[in-house]
Amino acid sequence: MAKSEIPELLTEIAGYYSAKLVEHGANAKGVDWSSEASQLLRFEQLTKVIGPADGFSVNDLGCGYGALYDFLRSRHRSFSYTGCDVSKVMVGAAQARYHGTDHVRFILASEPPEIADYGVASGIFHVRLARTSSEWLRYIEAILDVMHRTSRRGFSFNCLTTYSDADKMRGDLYFADPCRIFDYCKRRYSRHVALLHDYGLYEFTILVRKEV
Repeated sequence: MAKSEIPELLTEIAGYYSAKLVEHGANAKGVDWSSEASQLLRFEQLTKVIGPADGFSVNDLGCGYGALYDFLRSRHRSFSYTGCDVSKVMVGAAQARYHGTDHVRFILASEPPEIADYGVASGIFHVRLARTSSEWLRYIEAILDVMHRTSRRGFSFNCLTTYSDADKMRGDLYFADPCRIFDYCKRRYSRHVALLHDYGLYEFTILVRKEV
């Protein structure tokens, strides 16, 4: 996707998610998930890319109101976290929730300002609105390049799957071929790639681990 196309697309996405937060508040529905349980299940898969040792840093791309930070804090004693989002409303909500918290920051941006040990993106590839499949796939590939460039030890993300039931496949959502995405990551980013497609949602998670 040409860089000139991305700002307009990000404006559309920001408007969509800002409206969700205004409607539902800072909770799972406010970032367009059906429930907190499904949100936490996604975090369980995505954070499998993170090693057992504490003291790591993480970039959360499309951070919303910061729910991933809560999840990480419940499992790790020490880490630094940067949340990025294109919605000013989302970033404002996150900053208000975590004001004064050490080692955490939220910024209005489409990509992280610095390299971290890990990059995570949950749900940012699901809602394509009126974009075509080819446009959206080019956008996904562009963002994966960003995640690769800004992560030192690995990154993870999720996508809706083409193996979804036909009646679940809304036209404003993007359903990716998991085999194609796995192959793309394996060939482009690392020999150490995992595809998780066994956790009961109409989606899959990719873990890309780098040799360090």
